[in-house]
Parts: sequence; structure tokens; C-alpha cells
Amino acid sequence: MFQDILFVCVGNICRSPMAEALLKQHLASAHVHINSAGIAALVGQAVYPEIQGIMDRDGIATGQHQARQLTAQMVRQADLILVMQSSQQSYIHNMESTARGKVHLLGKWQEIEIPDPYQKSEEYVEYVYKLINTSVKDWSSRLWLQEGKDK
Repeated sequence: MFQDILFVCVGNICRSPMAEALLKQHLASAHVHINSAGIAALVGQAVYPEIQGIMDRDGIATGQHQARQLTAQMVRQADLILVMQSSQQSYIHNMESTARGKVHLLGKWQEIEIPDPYQKSEEYVEYVYKLINTSVKDWSSRLWLQEGKDK
């Protein structure tokens, strides 16, 4: 079982905090550390307002999220790193050689990359939310945790 899961996107204000919050909801009673970071994080910024609105609407807590910059230490500590796009996977492999084998696309099971909804239309943000939600459900069901199977 994975004990430390890290989601990574670019700015850490849209996709990765959304995925983090959704997986935390799916695995609420599991003893798993779930976090997120960005490869070019807008450090200290809150979740993008359009994303926050969708999360609030669906009752998904993002807490007091503040964007964080991805570090080599975070990569080494994580058991599983889920990225939105293959370019982020390459970035992490170049950053830390120990990452090989534990970095995967969030959309792996659908064979998709998750596009960036930053500064896009409300409809596009909703579309990305659905992709992330489906991908998180796919991963949680494959983690063999009862919490993921019940959702």
C-alpha cells in the first residue's frame, strides 16, 4: 500500500490540488499522506477561484491550500507521484533519478493527459474536473483500499 502520494501539475493551483482533495475524500479513513506541488508553482497562492467554486459546489474540501514548489525531497519521500502530463513526468525524472518507477500519469488508466484549465472557460474547467475525478476514482480503486472501493 502507498503511504505517501503526491500530485504534481504546473502551478499547484488547479489540477494537483483538485486531485489531492478528491483522493483525500475517497480515502478519508485511510492512513495515507496525500499532498500536491507544482513544477513552476505560484507559491503561496490559493486554489484558482473557478476550481474552488466547483469544489465548494460538490462539497469537496480544499482546506487552506497554498501552492508549493516541488522539491527533490518531496520526490524522494513520495511512494507514488501522479502527474497531469508526460512533460511533468520527464521533469521529475530529470530532477531526481530515484523517481523512476513511481511517477505515473493521473490519466494512466484512461490513457489520457489532463489539460491545464488555468484561465479557460467555465465549461472547460468543468470538463477538466470530470477528467480528474474519473482518474482519481480509477487510481483509488486500484490501490486496493476499501475506502476507494466504497465510493
